[in-house]
Amino acid sequence: MNYIVEIKQILAQARQKSYQAINSAMVEAYWLIGKRIVEEEQNGKERADYGKEIIKNISEEMTKEFGKGFSERTLREFRQFHLTFPKLIENQLNIDENSKQNIWRTVFAKLSWSHFQRVLRVPSADARIYYLKEAASQNWSIRTLDRNISTLYYQRLLSSPQKESVENEMLEKTKDFQNNPYEFIKNPTVLEFLNLKKNWQTKLKNKNTYLS
Repeated sequence: MNYIVEIKQILAQARQKSYQAINSAMVEAYWLIGKRIVEEEQNGKERADYGKEIIKNISEEMTKEFGKGFSERTLREFRQFHLTFPKLIENQLNIDENSKQNIWRTVFAKLSWSHFQRVLRVPSADARIYYLKEAASQNWSIRTLDRNISTLYYQRLLSSPQKESVENEMLEKTKDFQNNPYEFIKNPTVLEFLNLKKNWQTKLKNKNTYLS
């Protein structure tokens, strides 16, 4: 029955490529939107209220054409995304194929927008980079990343003389969060980005045939 295993692997690999393509497209689009907002704000910086006006106008126009997913709060998050990682896309696009020093290829390809959203809430720049690298290299689910940020996993690792014990505890506490390989495609932000109908999320939850 080796051919059955091979066929399953073909489908699994195709799905993984699809997820990564959606990941990259979402992250790039939202970063570029944030960049454009910042650029426009700088053009009108002599007006104190110009930034708020830009966000409001963009939200109204984008919602008319593309539906949910472009609230003023979300657009401010895109803006923060660009300001927090101002070189993210340039690093991705200008990576030397032979370079081993740039971490962004893996991060950009493997993490969803929801991962970046969580990391944006972390005040420490060093901690943000750590969480991004670990989430990408260790395939952390969003729930695992949430748990590790909320329990100050990075800070505890730094301060503990028994780092292996801290790491083992984290793995034990998050093992149940790592069991859903389809978490990403069920993410409502993905459905909004793809402009899928609302009832898709219900179907994905209730009918395993959509994902099996």
